[in-house]
Amino acid sequence: MKRHISRIGFALLASSLVGCGKPAAPAPADTARVVTLAPHLTELVCAAAGCEVLVAVGAYSDWPTEVKTLPVVGDVAQLNLEALLALKPTHIIAWQGGTPSAQRAKLEALQLPMTMLHIERISEVPQALENLGRLLQTTARAKAAADDYRQRLAAVVARQGIDKGRQTLRVLYQIETAPVYSVNRRSPISEAITLCGGINVFSDLPTLAAPVTDEAVLAAQPRVVIHAPADTAAVAAYWARFAKAARVQPQLIAIDPDLLARAGPRMVQGVEQLCAALDVLRKAEAQNASLHQAPPP
Repeated sequence: MKRHISRIGFALLASSLVGCGKPAAPAPADTARVVTLAPHLTELVCAAAGCEVLVAVGAYSDWPTEVKTLPVVGDVAQLNLEALLALKPTHIIAWQGGTPSAQRAKLEALQLPMTMLHIERISEVPQALENLGRLLQTTARAKAAADDYRQRLAAVVARQGIDKGRQTLRVLYQIETAPVYSVNRRSPISEAITLCGGINVFSDLPTLAAPVTDEAVLAAQPRVVIHAPADTAAVAAYWARFAKAARVQPQLIAIDPDLLARAGPRMVQGVEQLCAALDVLRKAEAQNASLHQAPPP
C-alpha cells in the first residue's frame, strides 16, 4: 500500500518551476548533473533533456529502464545528504507538495541548487517539460516531447467529445483491499476519470488519498473498478466476497498506476487506456441492452 500511496502523491504537481535554496541557473545538457527526488520527476527530465544528464534519482524511479542503474539518494521522507553533496549536482529537481519542508530546509541550508516542480492538471505536463528544457538548455527536445503529449491528449479529448450522449459510468479507483484506499477530485486520476466520461465515486474524500470502509464502497455502487495489474487477484477476491451484497458486480479494469498517478510524459497513455476501456464497456452494455430490447421473431 505504501508504494501505491506514494505514486498517488507523485501526481500532485503545478505547471511552474520556482527556484528554492540556491537558485539553479540554466546549464547546457552536456555539463548538467541532475538529481531528481521522485519517479515522475525522473521521467520528466529524461523526456525533456535525456536520462544522460541524471547522476542520481529518488526511490522507485524505474522508467525509463536505464535509470534503474543510477544511485538512489533516498525517498520523499529521507535523503542521503552526504551522497547528494558528493555528487556535486548542478540541479536538484524536487516537487512542491511532496518533498517535505524539513527536507527542503536541509537542502536550502546546504545551498544546493534546487528547483521545485509543481504540476496540478493533466494538461500542464507539456509546460513542465518545456520549463525543464529551458532550465537544462534542451529546448528542442523538450518541445518535441511536449508537442507529442499535447497532440495525444487533444486526440483523446476530441474522441470523448464526439459522443455527447454517452453513458456516464460510476468509477472507483481502488488501491489495496484491507483497507481500500481511493482518491478525491484533486487527483489527476479523478480528472482522467471525468475526461473519460466517468464519475469518481469518492471525489469528496477529505484528503487526496484516504481509506474507505467496505460499507462505503458497496454504497457507492461503482460500475467500474480501476486497479493496479499487480492487485488483480486481490481485487477480484475482494469483490467476490460481496457477490451477493453488491447490487451490480463492477467491471474490473487493470491499468498500470504509474501511468495515471505519475504526472509525467506517460500520463497521457494512462488516460488513453482508461478512456478506451470505458468506451469498450459502454459499447458492450449498449449491445446487450439492444439484444434484450429486440422484439421476438
